[in-house]
Amino acid sequence: MYTLYLSCLVLGILFAFVSLLAGDLIGHALGGMLDFLSFDLLSPSVLAGGITVFGGAGILLTRYSGLADGAVLVLSLLISAFMSVLLYMGFVKPMDKSEVSTGFSMRELPGKIGEISVPVPAQGFGEVMVRFGAANTLHTAASFDRRPLTAGTKVVVVEVSEGVAFVSELE
Repeated sequence: MYTLYLSCLVLGILFAFVSLLAGDLIGHALGGMLDFLSFDLLSPSVLAGGITVFGGAGILLTRYSGLADGAVLVLSLLISAFMSVLLYMGFVKPMDKSEVSTGFSMRELPGKIGEISVPVPAQGFGEVMVRFGAANTLHTAASFDRRPLTAGTKVVVVEVSEGVAFVSELE
């Protein structure tokens, strides 16, 4: 039994190391062939963590407790299942929902509220800061009304043409 536990511990650590270094390569090589097996609770990180904990718990219980082999096996499986659920609930499930994109399209700018960061002359260019989600983006700005806009002025983006945001003072 000790050999089984040691093998699980070594294989789990090896799998974690290989997936850390070459996880994307393996995923691209398989090309989604195993996507039908995709259950969140059976994700590779949860399975590898469970196998590793099973091996480690088995080694520790065999070495430091006086329990029989059957009791060590059952206790190792219970500890492994508990830690796998904990890993899933603590890391995998929250990370699944944490992907946030900061990408945006210039077509999304019209109608957005911003603030002039570099003054915009009546005929010329300045800079406007617009908030997208949790990020602020800076854009080249020109006055839509052909009036000068000072730094700190709240503006609304009226249109975007050739990468320039045409803004008007927010009233």
